[in-house]
Amino acid sequence: MRNIDYFDKQATLHPERTVLITQQREVTYREMQVLTHRLAGAMLDAGLRHQEAVAILSPNHPGVVTAMLSLWRAGAVWIPVNTRNALADNIAYLRYVRAGWLFYHSSEREDALRVKADVASIHTLVCIDGDDGEVPSLERFMRPEGSPPIADLGDPTGNGDDLVAIIATGGTTGPAKGVRVPNRSWGTMLETIGNIMACEVPPVFLATAPLTHAAGPFTMAGILMGATVVVLPGFEAGKVMDAFERYKVTHTFLPSTAVYTMLAHPRVRTVDYSSLRYFLLAGSAVSPEKLRQSVEVFGPCMCQSYGQTEFHLVATWLSPEVVAAAAAGDHPERLASCGRQTYSCRVELMDDDGQILPTGEVGEIVGRGGIVGAGYFEMPEVSAETWAHGWHHTGDVGRRDEHGFYYIVDRKKDMIVTGGFNVFCTEVEAAVTELPGVHECAAIGIPDEKWGEAVTALVVADPANAPTAEEIIAHCKARIGSVKAPKHVHFRAALARTPVGKFDKKAMRAEFWGGKDRSVN
Repeated sequence: MRNIDYFDKQATLHPERTVLITQQREVTYREMQVLTHRLAGAMLDAGLRHQEAVAILSPNHPGVVTAMLSLWRAGAVWIPVNTRNALADNIAYLRYVRAGWLFYHSSEREDALRVKADVASIHTLVCIDGDDGEVPSLERFMRPEGSPPIADLGDPTGNGDDLVAIIATGGTTGPAKGVRVPNRSWGTMLETIGNIMACEVPPVFLATAPLTHAAGPFTMAGILMGATVVVLPGFEAGKVMDAFERYKVTHTFLPSTAVYTMLAHPRVRTVDYSSLRYFLLAGSAVSPEKLRQSVEVFGPCMCQSYGQTEFHLVATWLSPEVVAAAAAGDHPERLASCGRQTYSCRVELMDDDGQILPTGEVGEIVGRGGIVGAGYFEMPEVSAETWAHGWHHTGDVGRRDEHGFYYIVDRKKDMIVTGGFNVFCTEVEAAVTELPGVHECAAIGIPDEKWGEAVTALVVADPANAPTAEEIIAHCKARIGSVKAPKHVHFRAALARTPVGKFDKKAMRAEFWGGKDRSVN
C-alpha cells in the first residue's frame, strides 16, 4: 500500500479522533484528510508530475505533517532536508535528486531563497507557516474550502515500486547518497512498528526529534496505528517531560543523547510517566548503565531498535520486557544488545569473503528482506557494492549470542588498531560511561610511536562530580583490560557531532592527526 492508504484507513475508522496536536492547533483525522485533498489537488493543478521530488525544509511544525501526507496523496516523492546541514550541502543534494518543489518554514527563508536561486530544477516554493511575500502559505496555495476530493491515483506500477522518499544518508565522508524508499519497504517498516509497538489504549505519539529523520517514519507509524501525534518544535527536556504528563503519551522516540540530558534534569524524578508504553531509543549506541537508569526513572517502557536509512529503522528489536528484565538482573548483558531480528527481515553476520558466520563470531551485520530500501538514487555502482553477495551491508560490526540477540561492536571503519590489536570504540565508550558523573564518551585512536594508535577517551562529565583521568583509566583496565583501556583522557564541554546528531569521529580525530597524510597508522 501507499503511505496515504494507511492514513485514509484510520480516517475512515476514527474520523473525529485527533490526529495532530501542536502548539498552534488540534486537527482531527477527518480535517486532515480534507486538508490533504485540497493541498494535493492544488499541487496537481500547478503541474506536479507523478513521482516528482518535493523537498521540505523546516523545523518541526504541523505544516510539515500536512505537506508530507499531501505530497504522497498527489503521488510525489518526499525529500526531507536537514536544517542543520551546511547550506552548500543541501543545495548539492537537492540538485542531485532534482527537486522540483520546496516547502519551507519562514525561519529558513534565506536558505530557501538561495536554494531556489541555485537549484535549477526547483520551480515552486510554498511557505508552510504563512504568506512570505510573493510565496504563498499552505492555506493560500490550497484549493478553496469545499473543493471536491481528488481522484485516487493509486500505484500505477501495481507492485509497490513507486517511491515514498529519497532520504539522504547521514554519513561523515563524501557527499550524501539518496536512499530510494519504495512503498513496499516503507509499508513493511510501518507495519512492523505497528505490530511490535501494539498498545491496548488509543496511542499518543510524541514527536520532538526532527521529523526529517527517524521521527518522521516513527510519526507515520503512529498514524498507521490511529494515534494522536503531539508535535513539539524541538527537544527541550523540561517540555518533553511536561508533554508526557499533559497528553498521557504512550509512545515516543529519542536518540540516546537526549535521554542522557533528561536523566540529568533536576525534575526528571518528579514526573508521572505511567502512561508510557514504549520509549524507543534508536539512531546511536546506548550506554548500558544509562539504559538501566532509564528503566529506573521512566519505568518498564524502554526499548531499542537498530536499523539504517537503507535498512529501515527496525531491523532488530529489543522489547521493553527484555530491557526491564535485564535492568533487574536477568541477563543484564542484554542492556548492551540491539535486540533480535524482526520478522520482516533476515539479519546475519558476514566475513569479508561473503561467508555467513556462526553464532558467537564477530562480523559485519548484513540483512535482506522487506524493510531494505531499493538502492541509491542514480548510483548503481555504489548500490551494487553495498548490496554485495545478495545482502545489504551495514558497515557495522557485531556478534550474535546463542539466544539470537545482536550486539553491535563498532563501525567497520571505526576500529582502533593499537599494538596490533583491534579495539572497538563502543566497548571503551560503554566502560567509561558506567562511571558516575560521566555524561558522554567518544573513543578514538590518536597517533602514537609505540602503539601506532593510542586509545583515547574524549569525555563530557558533570563538573561537580567528574572522575579524574586516572580514575577513568583504572576503571577501564579493571573492566575491559589494559589493551582496550584509554591511554589518554581529554575532558570536553561538548563532543563534535554530524548534522544528524551522531558523533563526528572524523572531526574529533582531525584535532590529533593534523598534518599527517592519513588518520591511521
